[in-house]
Amino acid sequence: MTYTVALIPGDGIGTEVVAAVKPILDDVAEREGFDIDYTEFDWGSERYLQEGAMMPDDGVDQLRRYDAILLGAVGHPDIPDHVTLRGLMLPIRKELNQQICKRPTELRVGVQSPLRGYEGGDIDFVVYRENTEGEYADVGGREHRGFEHEVAVQSAVFTRKGTETIVREAFKAAAERDGKLTNVTKSNAQAYGMVLWDDVVEEISEEYPDVTVERLLVDAAAMDFVRRPEAFDVVVASNLFGDILTDLGAIISGSMGLAPSANLCVDGDAPSMFEPVHGSAPDIQGQGIANPLATVLSGAMLFDDLGEVAAADCLREVVAEQLADDSAPRTPDLGGDAGTNDVVTDLRARL
Repeated sequence: MTYTVALIPGDGIGTEVVAAVKPILDDVAEREGFDIDYTEFDWGSERYLQEGAMMPDDGVDQLRRYDAILLGAVGHPDIPDHVTLRGLMLPIRKELNQQICKRPTELRVGVQSPLRGYEGGDIDFVVYRENTEGEYADVGGREHRGFEHEVAVQSAVFTRKGTETIVREAFKAAAERDGKLTNVTKSNAQAYGMVLWDDVVEEISEEYPDVTVERLLVDAAAMDFVRRPEAFDVVVASNLFGDILTDLGAIISGSMGLAPSANLCVDGDAPSMFEPVHGSAPDIQGQGIANPLATVLSGAMLFDDLGEVAAADCLREVVAEQLADDSAPRTPDLGGDAGTNDVVTDLRARL
């Protein structure tokens, strides 16, 4: 069996971690009896600086024929973030209908949390983030630019179908895990879109009587991620709130360099996209010290999506083994002095 994967290394350390991680994905694929046929796309900020666009006009259509997409990172210090995000990542998510963003948070054995008193295994939850609408909907505009009466309007969009899609996937996950779902909104202040969201959660909860539902406002959820992270199992949140909370989740579990992410097309009509949660980190670009483990774990999620569960489990197990080994190489974000390639070389040796 051969799978086709579109590689978009992107910007900054994205190019470094994708290049470093590709060989271990190939190792595991060979071990499990399948092949990966990669096509690399040089889309990103350098292309924008040269041609005025992050990707070609038909870029998303080019991606449709692949089985999966692996993205490194997006962002450049000389280009506003809203330009890079809207030029590459958001169009892919929206036009390929990747409605579900799944982001697991796990404090692994051998990794120190900045939270006092937590050890490996104490923190283990997954956030289901709505991924194609909500606060990131491209609805609004600016008028009277440059005048004192300039105005900007940005509208959040919540559809019943989109909300039902993310909420139902979160309930399915909770039913398969520990049976608890935390619904995060700000419906006390946003009484239309987020009250619709709450209504949908209430309706779908009737289909899952064995799942306990907790409701939290986003500010309380942020507090509780810090003061009682062990209490969470599955969290469901809107596009913006899920984005913010998963960065917090990554930090309390040890490092942004350990956090993977999946952008899932639920109906299967288009490829899903997998990426580390960390950004392009231009401050360490070219130093060879970026943590590749978030990309490795994103590769595991990619293998899960392809149905290659044994390969996915193999990657997760070898990462867990390495992190639990005090003598293993670690990048600076985990308190070590090893480089990106040192970590990958060690992982491949452990296979």
